[in-house]
Amino acid sequence: QVQLVESGGGLVQPGGSLRLSCAASGSIVSFNGMGWYRQVPGKERERVATIISGGSTYYADSVQGRFTISKDNGKNTMYVQMNSLKPEDTAVYYCHAFQVTGSAVRTYWGQGTQVTVSS
Repeated sequence: QVQLVESGGGLVQPGGSLRLSCAASGSIVSFNGMGWYRQVPGKERERVATIISGGSTYYADSVQGRFTISKDNGKNTMYVQMNSLKPEDTAVYYCHAFQVTGSAVRTYWGQGTQVTVSS
């Protein structure tokens, strides 16, 4: 069972930057894709960014141009660089990964890391 552990969250002023990391306990090469989600109390979890094994990326409209997702297979770690942060980016950010085997999809989640954007 692969475990995902996020780090890098914290308090930052509007316009600032943070880089979140997601470290996997095993090889991330086996994942078909990885991504970041976020959630605020009372709202559904929202997909923020995804990176597929081939390197293709997806971004939510709300973060396009400000966030950059990447991964380092050698370090078994995924990142998201978040720039020009806004108060509405405040949320718990979760790391996500999935594996497709035939018709089955297996998903993994981290425990979450809090990001607060406030002056």
